[in-house]
Amino acid sequence: MADGRESRVFSTKSLYELSVSAVADKFSSYKAYLTYLPENVLFDIYYQLYREKRLCLLGMELSDLETFSKILKVTNRRIHLLQTFQALMDHGTKVGKELAINYDLCCFSVRENPAEQDKMINLGLRLGSFLSDAGWYVESEQVLSTCRSLCIAYNQTPQNWCRTLDCCHKLLHAQAAYCAFRGAAKTHELAVKMIEQLKNVGYYDSNHAALFAEFSVLFFIRSEYDQAYRWSIEALQYLNPSLPARVIIDVLRQAAKSCVVKREFQKAGLLIREAVYLAREVFDTDHPKYSDVLIDYGFYLLNYDSIINSVSVYKTALDIRKAIFGKTNLHVALAHEDLAYALYVYEYSSGKFDEASDHAGLAIDIIEKLLPANHLMLASAKRVKALILEEIAIDNASTPLSEQSLLLKSECLHLSALQLAKTAFGEKNVQTAKHYGNLGRLYQSMRKFQEAEAMHLKAISIKEELLGPEDYEVGLSIGHLASLYNFHMNRYRDAEKLYYRSIAISLKLFGKSYSGLEYDYRGLLHVYSKLDDFEKILEYTDTLTHWKELRDKHAQSEDPPIDLQKRPQPISAILNLFFSM
Repeated sequence: MADGRESRVFSTKSLYELSVSAVADKFSSYKAYLTYLPENVLFDIYYQLYREKRLCLLGMELSDLETFSKILKVTNRRIHLLQTFQALMDHGTKVGKELAINYDLCCFSVRENPAEQDKMINLGLRLGSFLSDAGWYVESEQVLSTCRSLCIAYNQTPQNWCRTLDCCHKLLHAQAAYCAFRGAAKTHELAVKMIEQLKNVGYYDSNHAALFAEFSVLFFIRSEYDQAYRWSIEALQYLNPSLPARVIIDVLRQAAKSCVVKREFQKAGLLIREAVYLAREVFDTDHPKYSDVLIDYGFYLLNYDSIINSVSVYKTALDIRKAIFGKTNLHVALAHEDLAYALYVYEYSSGKFDEASDHAGLAIDIIEKLLPANHLMLASAKRVKALILEEIAIDNASTPLSEQSLLLKSECLHLSALQLAKTAFGEKNVQTAKHYGNLGRLYQSMRKFQEAEAMHLKAISIKEELLGPEDYEVGLSIGHLASLYNFHMNRYRDAEKLYYRSIAISLKLFGKSYSGLEYDYRGLLHVYSKLDDFEKILEYTDTLTHWKELRDKHAQSEDPPIDLQKRPQPISAILNLFFSM
């Protein structure tokens, strides 16, 4: 400067931000005084440690239950807390396990002090819910199981029973998500008992929408779709505008999923779109709740034959989850798996499965890092990877050694997935049937035609018994058996009958532009060419041409999956429309 003085260094940081940085920089010196600070200021100091990558120090601090309970109260910074927590878990600090153990110890120490018990129950509900949101279900279940024991011991009034129900709701969510079905069944039983007790004393001040939605989730994951649908309808009937937005969103999206598996697509579309718009307005587009809704929206779109839109939605959901949870988290693994399957379906006709294979591999890698080797969550991811490997093998048929190697890898994955499903669900379950059907398709590719037929017949038998003769899943398996009879076993009349049945199911559920009809129409053309039935060849050549025209119109008429201008409607209007359908 002209007067010889040095220029001042200006910072764009506020005085508050500089103060937070200064305290974080000299953390050890100021640690003793942090207990006097408001929770939001304390949160900012710890978040600054996270930003500075001082994870060992931060891990020791946040493993302290009292400290963590304070920052849990800062609810408007939940995304930052999820990011911080995940970074600590990735760093190997085991902060989740430490918090769960410390919570157990504290609950044991207050067992004779009702006032302190009350505080510990409230903390357990908050902590267990956070751990579940963070994707660490084992730790969440441990905390909430301890919390449930306190609730039961402190269970004299209807208000106490309502709190026990709240604990059951949160615990059931963690157990169902982790496929801990035995524990979930006990939690479900306790919740039903509490509801009966409330009803018997004439207490109707509690709302069961969230709990009933969680009942639906449990039955859905167990593939008991009738029960899942029934409880989702019960949950919808309890909805009202005074409930928290999170509850309304969760009820809507679970009811939508239940409608999808019952093939009530109009109802499903109404509910899931409303959930998307409500989540976007309340939580914005970088929030985990928005990614949860998008995952379920992708499920609806994929099943409704809007495949390219489902891929787009799944990709957005995965990006949100990766931004919050990093790379090694169950939420991220499940998003990879969903996207992998959608890409597999989308690229089925092109044979370009590299991207789908990468996502399936990432899903398996993450799950194997985080869960035991025999965990049920691996079954679905392995199934998707096996399907993709099979298609890659078929495309590499010109190199027999490579084809055989890929098919054997696929068989190993399918057999592992089948065993996991049978252990969890038993023989008579839709998931088990799906694995039998997948093995049938694989054995067809491996030219083991008798084994393929046996697998397809098993799949059809189980699905028909559980879902009825006209369900989509039954139609899918019938079409696969028709293909086996048609292209490999020369049983053309048997194939013909099966194709007609598969077509009838598809037309009833999806209409004349459904993508899956192509395979049945082409199958019939092959049948009639082998039977020299020229009249039928002409008929189904015309039918296939007409289908292609309808398919092109369908593709051109598809709207973008999310209307950026759309705002949520009053929940009462949505419910009135739903129940009038």
